[in-house]
Amino acid sequence: MGDEPTGNLDSHNSENVFNIFKTLSEEAGLSLLIVTHDEDFAKRTHRIITMEDGKIIS
Repeated sequence: MGDEPTGNLDSHNSENVFNIFKTLSEEAGLSLLIVTHDEDFAKRTHRIITMEDGKIIS
């Protein structure tokens, strides 16, 4: 689980974090749950669940 893992990072380090998570997912067969407001990060994932006011909206 990651809660805003790139929240305070510059774009270079955000890319590093994304690549680490991608490697964990693909090579170690792990499922990851990432909570983020970073739309660019989210768009590169396999699935996006959008929440608003504590409810799933999409």
